[in-house]
Order: sequence, then structure tokens, then C-alpha cells
Amino acid sequence: MKRRRYLRTSELAKAAGVHPNTVRLYEQSGLLPPVERDPFNGYRRFTRAHLDQMLLARKAMRFNFLSGAIRATAYEIISQGAAGDLGGALELAYHLLALVQAERSQAEAAANYLERWVAGVLPDPASRPQRIGEVAQLLDVTIDQLRNWERNRLLKVPRNPSNGYRLYGPNEIGRLRVIRILIRSRYSMMSILRVLSKLDAGEIVELRAALDTPEPGEDILYVTDHWLSTLARLEDEAHALVSQIEANIAAQESEEQDFFDTP
Repeated sequence: MKRRRYLRTSELAKAAGVHPNTVRLYEQSGLLPPVERDPFNGYRRFTRAHLDQMLLARKAMRFNFLSGAIRATAYEIISQGAAGDLGGALELAYHLLALVQAERSQAEAAANYLERWVAGVLPDPASRPQRIGEVAQLLDVTIDQLRNWERNRLLKVPRNPSNGYRLYGPNEIGRLRVIRILIRSRYSMMSILRVLSKLDAGEIVELRAALDTPEPGEDILYVTDHWLSTLARLEDEAHALVSQIEANIAAQESEEQDFFDTP
């Protein structure tokens, strides 16, 4: 018989590349499996399974700055891992990867739409100037949204000189369609303003780069300020999370010799 080798808190922290306090925090938060205590000295007795779960949790936590299904799935992966259900965690990791890929596909499609609009291949069929209520109904947005986009300088709407009402022509409606699809694809207001300002200045090349690259001195408040590159990185990290869980399953099945002592 081989005797299981245990790790102390400091050893687990070093192996995982974290501070010992982080290990204790993960344990207290239920992100690790239950930890036995040495009956003689009370020290925590961490195992290979704890190290594997620590590495899994750290990879999954990289998605915690997002909201919605991606973040919820990442936390559920950690929960399944802590409960010892690595098969369930792996299934969820593949689901997480699919969610990120879908998000990235939507963002890429919105950028493609922007490029097609600038190229003039998406003319708007509006035959007459329309008032704000008509445009809100046409685009399935609220009047407040239209006003907010204007306040944020995403477009300037001409007004009827006789009564001051906004009048949206084909150019404004086409621009609004671009704004709407970019916002629904989770690009930030700042990134949309950045690319539209370049277009207004006559710069019509490298729009995708402009959409994804903050200007020097620009405040970067959200990951959606550089959304395309963020999603590319997240897809790589989702693949890495899948690989981590598959490695954890393999280690669990083989009970790697490094974590056992001979009698």
C-alpha cells in the first residue's frame, strides 16, 4: 500500500501560484472540496484533488468580470469541481466555450455590418424624413434610447426649422441601425463613439481596429471598450479551462505518483 502525501497550506499556495491567504479564502468560500485536519496537530491536509480544483477555480474566475450566462456558468463549473463532479464541470466548460464563441461571433457580425454600411452596400429604404416616435417603432427601440445615443454624441439629428422636431432621414436611420447592432453586441459607448468619430472625420479604413483599440489617453473603463480582443482572449481561456478539467479527470483516474509516498 502507498500512503497518501498531504500538502500544507503554504505548499498548496506555492504550487498554485497564489498567497496562502488566497487558499484559505477559497476554502472558506466553498471553492475547494472539504479539507481534512491532521488529528495530531490540526494542520490542513490538502491533496492533489485540492490543487487541481484550485487551478480549475483560478481559470474559471477569469470570467467573473462578465455578467449573465457566461459568469453564471463559470461559477457553476467551480461549484461542480468543488463537489467532485468533474464530468459535470467538463460538460459546463464546453457550454461556457460555446457561449463565448457565440458572443464573439455576434461581435464579429456587428463589425462586419459596420464595414458593409460604410461601403454603401446597406442603403436604408426610408423615403421621407421620420419623427422620433416613428424611428423608435421602426428600429424597435425606445425614444429614450434614441435621445440617449444623441446625448452621447453618437449622431446628430437635423431638426425641422419650423417646429424644432427631430427629422431622421436615410443617413440617420442607417447610422442608428449600426449603433443598435453594435450596442446589442455589447460594444461600449466609448468604442462606438470612437469609430463613428473617425468616420465623421473621413477615416474609412481599419474600422475594426478602431472599434477595438482605445486611443492614447482614453479612459478604459470596461472590457467592452476593446471587445473583439477581449473575446478572442476569453475563447483561448475557455479552451484552457476545458483542458484543465480534462487533465484533472486524468489525474484523478491515474492517481499520479508524485503525490504518494512509498511505505
